[in-house]
Amino acid sequence: GIVHIGVGNFHRAHLAWYVHRLMQQGGATDWAIIGAGVRENDRIMREKLLDQDCLTTLIELDPDGRQATEIIGSMIDYLPVEDDNQSLITAMADPRIRIVSLTITEGGYFLDPETGGLDVAHPDIRHDAENLDRPRTAFGAMVAALRIRHANGIAPFSGLCCDNLLGNGEILRQSVVGLARLVDPELASWIDKDGAFPNSMVDCIVPATGSHERELARRIGVDDAVPVTHENFRQWVVEDNFCAGRPDWEQAGAEFSDRVHEYEAQKIRMLNGGHQLLANVGEVMGINTISGAMANPLIHAFFRKVQTEEITPHVPHLPAMSVTSYLDMIARRFANPAIVDTTRRVAFDGSARHVVFILPSIRDGLEAGMDVTGLALVEAIWARMCAGTREDGSHIEPNDPMWDMLKDTAMNARNTPLCWLQMTPIYGDLAANKRFADAFAAWLASLYRNGVEATIRHYVDQTTPA
Repeated sequence: GIVHIGVGNFHRAHLAWYVHRLMQQGGATDWAIIGAGVRENDRIMREKLLDQDCLTTLIELDPDGRQATEIIGSMIDYLPVEDDNQSLITAMADPRIRIVSLTITEGGYFLDPETGGLDVAHPDIRHDAENLDRPRTAFGAMVAALRIRHANGIAPFSGLCCDNLLGNGEILRQSVVGLARLVDPELASWIDKDGAFPNSMVDCIVPATGSHERELARRIGVDDAVPVTHENFRQWVVEDNFCAGRPDWEQAGAEFSDRVHEYEAQKIRMLNGGHQLLANVGEVMGINTISGAMANPLIHAFFRKVQTEEITPHVPHLPAMSVTSYLDMIARRFANPAIVDTTRRVAFDGSARHVVFILPSIRDGLEAGMDVTGLALVEAIWARMCAGTREDGSHIEPNDPMWDMLKDTAMNARNTPLCWLQMTPIYGDLAANKRFADAFAAWLASLYRNGVEATIRHYVDQTTPA
């Protein structure tokens, strides 16, 4: 019933877990997951998972040291990863496939930074529009499969985005329909009218698999090449908007709601935005893990002050939990020492993540005439990180698809701070806002002159850049 594109650790600890839990309860008997991928590293994951019958070991790690382990088997196959994606197209064209879900990261949606729509000038999108029979992208493969379904009188599948984007279903719709419109306007109208792209909010902290995670599995007595560790928290809020049926995920703990946008806004700005703050300052200060950053009293105070004064005023208030309680909860989750979630992993692809997780709070604060000094410091610390060295002089390895441009700009920004904000694909017109630009420039100068710790301490104690 489901093809999932992008079989990473998060998918296996989240969507795959929900399907598995239903199977354990005797439900979802006509649902299972077929894995797929369109990137080179997906080939490696496919080989490892097929060698173990697509089974995954999930190891839940509590802050008190307790562990819970289970083997999940909701994924039954992994399609060949091909340059022309023919196996993927064939699978998605099969009427038995009713949902195509994706976790392809926030930077994988080909968004035009100025319009927010599909970047139709991107080389991969142009290629797929002209060569839909051999697409490069997940969206090209989806459109190719939908074209076959349309020609054969088969209803479309639902597209389910599981990435951290506000309005992620709407973004997936615009990517698929926008590409289809370049190929065949009538096909695009059919997809837009008869297809479904529910919004969803996904949440579970899932580190990358490394030697630590493999050693945990070995101690348990499990031979798993790619085990997954995760926290003892999992949340999924979904719109009940599917065009070809769905599993009864609510029986496994998912929540169906017409307020997904509000859940998304709270989670993306507070949790994901807070993650970027901690990861960037941790990288520059040589702190390897998110829990290690939270254990630093100064960084913790920095995190709390920015959240309380500059992020939470712009998030919706949901009835189930107050904003204050939600902040306390994510602070506890970030501080979990059992989760070895590296600052490097969380800081990856900042050029996409800051746009989604941080900048909307800055824009809302500026529009409301409120303080954005702390968020200006967050951006200055990111610029300092992208210069490629830590406070102790050690090198920060490339960690972004745009790393070369980011590093060159960060090096120039040391003497000309505003050149960083003039990266319009990221910041748009924010450089023109004098209040924000002046605060950013002052903080960046302080980071180089006084160091990261002294600069953060000054913000926490006094706010105004030294």
